[in-house]
Amino acid sequence: MIIANSFNSGDTIGIFAPAGSYSKADMMTEISGFKKLGFKIKMADNLFCRYGYLAGTDKQRAEDFNSLILDDDVKALIAFRGGYGSINILKYINISNILKHPKPIYGFSDVTALINYVTDKTSLVTFHGPMINSNFSDKTTFLSLLNSLYNPGVFSFDFSNLKTYNNNNAIGKLAGGNLSTICSCLGTPYELDFNDKILLLEDINEDPYKIDRMLSQLILSNRLDKCAGFIIGYMNYSNVNHKLKEFDFSFQRVIENLLVPLKKPIIYGCPFGHSYPNITIPIGLRVMLDFKDKIIKRIDF
Repeated sequence: MIIANSFNSGDTIGIFAPAGSYSKADMMTEISGFKKLGFKIKMADNLFCRYGYLAGTDKQRAEDFNSLILDDDVKALIAFRGGYGSINILKYINISNILKHPKPIYGFSDVTALINYVTDKTSLVTFHGPMINSNFSDKTTFLSLLNSLYNPGVFSFDFSNLKTYNNNNAIGKLAGGNLSTICSCLGTPYELDFNDKILLLEDINEDPYKIDRMLSQLILSNRLDKCAGFIIGYMNYSNVNHKLKEFDFSFQRVIENLLVPLKKPIIYGCPFGHSYPNITIPIGLRVMLDFKDKIIKRIDF
């Protein structure tokens, strides 16, 4: 496990766009708001490029990431937004340079593919957390991001108020994030390493039957049998009102139907993903799900 150096006041954050495009005017508004939080920033060279629904070609987006890794002035990297496209830059990511210049890397949603790939290939702790276009007026979200920057090896979370299942202590490295993205990587060279992981799962604009379908894919392909436990974040309905919506299971019921029978410990309703607060969670950090003290905590043994 590699933990990057702590961020210091006055250090620079590199902003890159590994996935979906955005209008330049809207991007500048979001970046201006982020700067007002007190951060020095450096924008990647191709940040404002557009290639259809992507923020530049695959090579341009990867080039931005690789350049920020090599830039000695940049001490942390935060993705501008998710959307779609992160998986297609992974073949161009320079892993050896990340090992030589380890830095905290932040993102969630579609950027799940990037942060988990980097961690799997390098053992560098990356961060499932807010991006530049997130709402940092939410105090918990902002303070969680700050804590991870200044104390990258420190993490704990009290889950005493959350629903739990199969309450047996578990130890493993944190991994995962967006369920749709995790499933899209299956069968590719960038598939998540599920072995002995505490798996984070969240999603947005997916109906319960679609969550059921994706979880079933992971179960039937024997991926989830390899996990040590699960932490479930926000699961939000799609905006489509289909005729049978009144007959849907709840998201919690889907979890109970599919994950509880695996007899792995589950924490349900953790505040991460596509809502607020969106706490920052270190991918690759070894933790214990401690059901006696109701806390997720880092362990080093």
